[in-house]
Amino acid sequence: MLKKILPPTECPSCGGDLTSVNDLFYCYSSNCSAQKQKKIEHFAKTLKIKGLGPATIEKLEIDDFDQVYLYDEFLLCDRLGEKLGTKLHAEIQNSISAPLDLVLPAFGIPLIGKTATKKLSETVQSITEITPDTCERAGLGPKATENLCNWLDEEFYCFYDGTLPFDLKFTPPSVLPAEMNRGIVCITGKLKSFKTKAQAGTALVSRGYVVKSSLTKDVTILVNESGIESAKTKQARESGIEIIMDLQSYLEKKYGTSQVDG
Repeated sequence: MLKKILPPTECPSCGGDLTSVNDLFYCYSSNCSAQKQKKIEHFAKTLKIKGLGPATIEKLEIDDFDQVYLYDEFLLCDRLGEKLGTKLHAEIQNSISAPLDLVLPAFGIPLIGKTATKKLSETVQSITEITPDTCERAGLGPKATENLCNWLDEEFYCFYDGTLPFDLKFTPPSVLPAEMNRGIVCITGKLKSFKTKAQAGTALVSRGYVVKSSLTKDVTILVNESGIESAKTKQARESGIEIIMDLQSYLEKKYGTSQVDG
């Protein structure tokens, strides 16, 4: 006789209710020890804190981000031994200098990874400037914006503001010499004159241009080879930004050959 297999209803770690999402079961309890463990593991891995793995996190009883920085070298050596404690302390201290480019993805906010963080870094300078408006200008989608702004309001400003040792600022963009700074370019849509956006970006950067993934207020040139009147194109036209329909021809006319060597 076949037995009916019932799906689990409780988290094996904390006993909280499980939620089914696309036939997978998730525990969303904020008190789940397994979730807290994974959260710290992701934080340590993203910030490249060597030695802060699952066993060490459990041994040190770390279950939140700020607790990573509570231990001084003496306490770490007492818990882990002198050699491991000294090494881990050095790793933790090194992570303090990490810019927001690395720190923001380390928090594990859904949909806020390296790509979303890069877009934000091109629009704002610090975490205090992140708002629904700046997220939209950076090109983040509605759900990513909602996740990030909710996390800031419900977690960061309530629990972590002032308790984390980072300066929470993005890495400032590299400044080119005046004679090399030919403009800031945003590429939209599919290219025809270059195989990839990466190849086009290399050609532009080698000639002194700065390339951005979103149409920020400092963009001076928009590349749109598709001919489609996208939202970015309309915005560029209204702002008086130069629009280029054939990047290869544009670069050849200005500088000679435009394609990347090799």
